[in-house]
Amino acid sequence: MIKETLNSSMMFKASKNEIVNFEVIDLRQFGLGPRKQVDDTPYGGGDGMLMMIEPIFGAIEHSKKLSPEAEVILMTPAGDTLNQSMARDFASSNKDLIIFCAHYEGYDERILSIIDKKISIGNYVLTGGELPALVLVDTIVRLLPGVLGGEKSAEIESFSQDGIIEYPQYTKPREFRGMEVPSVLVSGHHAEIEKWQNENYRHQN
Repeated sequence: MIKETLNSSMMFKASKNEIVNFEVIDLRQFGLGPRKQVDDTPYGGGDGMLMMIEPIFGAIEHSKKLSPEAEVILMTPAGDTLNQSMARDFASSNKDLIIFCAHYEGYDERILSIIDKKISIGNYVLTGGELPALVLVDTIVRLLPGVLGGEKSAEIESFSQDGIIEYPQYTKPREFRGMEVPSVLVSGHHAEIEKWQNENYRHQN
């Protein structure tokens, strides 16, 4: 799932142009025993399986050897909710990130001793941390210089100012089933167009 996404669209472009480097680490490389076990039943009972501490420590310590100053991120509903301001901070920090994706019922709580930051992408439950990790990566990488097409693309889009969503946009045809593009946008008067755009920014609910 992770490799497929990182090998497409803007993530692929960023990697190909050496703006960012991705390394996907399979936790089973650090699994225990002949079956490379990475999960076990929780102490105290309960449904599901928990990710074991040894493979997680092994994977993160391996990553830290490659990049000792890297920040370790845990994707978890208990984390701070991801927003555009947070993404900008990560993009401008120039720090490597180690993003751990939990799975199964969760993880042994003792892994928090090596976690620098916990991040959530919203108040709902998913089957694993892969999608949240990819959301985090996407929000950060697209802000790196040279990833998006236009020089100002990342500056004028939604949430470039916290709570503000980009103004409505239109393309051809000018009229479709009785719905017309606002006349000011096809007027050619740039000052009036900019005024209309500024007046029509939407705000987050």
